[in-house]
Amino acid sequence: MADSSPLLSRVNSSDPEANPLVHKGAPTLDDVIEQSVGSFGLAQLIQAILASFAWVFDAQQTFISVFTDAQPSWHCTRVNDTVCSSAATPCGLPKHAWAWDQPASASIISKWDLMCSSSLISGLPASSFFAGCFAGGFFLATLADSSLGRKKMLLLSCLIMSITGALTMASPNLWVYSALRFISGCGRATIGTCALVLATEIVGKRCRGQVGILGFFCFTLGFLSLPAMAYLARGSSWWTLYLWTSAPVIVYCIAVHFLVHESPRWLFVRGRKDEAVQTLRSISLSNGKILLSSFSEVAVEEESWNADIYSAMKILWEKKWAFRRLSMVMVVGFGVGMVYYGMPLGLGNLDFNLYVSVTFNALSELPSTLLAFFLIGRMNRRSAVLVFTILSGLCSILCVVMGGGDRKEVQMGLELVSFFSACTAFGILLVYTLELFPTCVRNTALSMVRQAIVLGGVISPMLVATGRKQGFLSFGVFGVVIGGCGLFVMGLPETRGGPSCDTMEEEEKKEILAFNGDHALKI
Repeated sequence: MADSSPLLSRVNSSDPEANPLVHKGAPTLDDVIEQSVGSFGLAQLIQAILASFAWVFDAQQTFISVFTDAQPSWHCTRVNDTVCSSAATPCGLPKHAWAWDQPASASIISKWDLMCSSSLISGLPASSFFAGCFAGGFFLATLADSSLGRKKMLLLSCLIMSITGALTMASPNLWVYSALRFISGCGRATIGTCALVLATEIVGKRCRGQVGILGFFCFTLGFLSLPAMAYLARGSSWWTLYLWTSAPVIVYCIAVHFLVHESPRWLFVRGRKDEAVQTLRSISLSNGKILLSSFSEVAVEEESWNADIYSAMKILWEKKWAFRRLSMVMVVGFGVGMVYYGMPLGLGNLDFNLYVSVTFNALSELPSTLLAFFLIGRMNRRSAVLVFTILSGLCSILCVVMGGGDRKEVQMGLELVSFFSACTAFGILLVYTLELFPTCVRNTALSMVRQAIVLGGVISPMLVATGRKQGFLSFGVFGVVIGGCGLFVMGLPETRGGPSCDTMEEEEKKEILAFNGDHALKI
């Protein structure tokens, strides 16, 4: 078991020989990557794009229920039926008095007669998916830091999500459908984290923030593709969307297998130096450079505590500084996730065209991603997350206060600003998490934060279903939660412009330097 006493209390930071961060003769992996393969070349660009493209499929499976599980419209079959025409829902009306506007197979709600079911039942598939994401993160996340690595874990996750999505088309009832959505969520749980870590660990410090944001461009692309695909498939069975979003993943997995390298940082930390050097040599040749160093002087050793698949999670729990950071960033993630996943699912509650409102929300991700991409190098992570979470919370609450009716355009505008702010906070928060933790536990820590974000997604479908009758129980609660949780970011250190560490000891020594520097300034 790892020593639970933090190195912060045992290292003399005044001794430069004991501190690799200030020892000039021991270059870090940041130095190695910058000097040998360049900060960001063509080979790294191709790897980053291919790894990040997994977010397209991630987005499609995340929000596919907006259309497959949508409340379908209906109409009265008799023109002069005043009882039917005055009813808000067909519940309680005779079967012959009304009919669906589209074929019953267009949505699971009409397919399995769920219109009059409780919010718990109608929201079960979406909640099952996010519950699967939550469970999958705990069971699969540590594999990327321990035995499988980033690349193999990404492939495994994509295949689970794709195969389960294809099987979903054959669901005979709501219970099988929900179970398959749960398994799909388990597979999807680690896609975003593996793709993000794999894309960023191959580039230099100067470009790491921009490469981290690249995944959100792909997520936006996947989100934007959904309303277009759903519009083309309108009138068809709900399983058509699952077919269109599951089949291309197989082709993507083949491309990743042959064209994407494993993270050399992870290989070094796991003691597989020969493979790491070969990976760097391949990248350097693609970038038009010649790799001369054998890297025998690199100051990275295999972590002795990393003995099994849950070692990374144990060390995050046992180290006080790591547990404190992880707890706070997870609380922030929970609030962000409730709005990020809940807002699109709740669009059906607004008095606005569903296809148009979903498209607007998907489009709002583009400027938020562009904002983060161009300003990530200049923005302090802590203050940016704080500002955007509070702004999202205020607009979400105002969305309820303004109501609908004649002010539906204003309500829609407030919803878009709230979602835009949550999207921006989401992207910055994940990049922030990458910088808060070293390579040896980075994927696990990022996965835990994603699980907190997904936990917000687990709860949001129930709130959305309840909010069809009482608006504050959806958008109002969203606003209160994200605003309150965002305040916890004040307890985290700022990371902009700092070095990226690879071991727990390195990260602890870096914190010593930061603490001593702050203390000296106060004196």
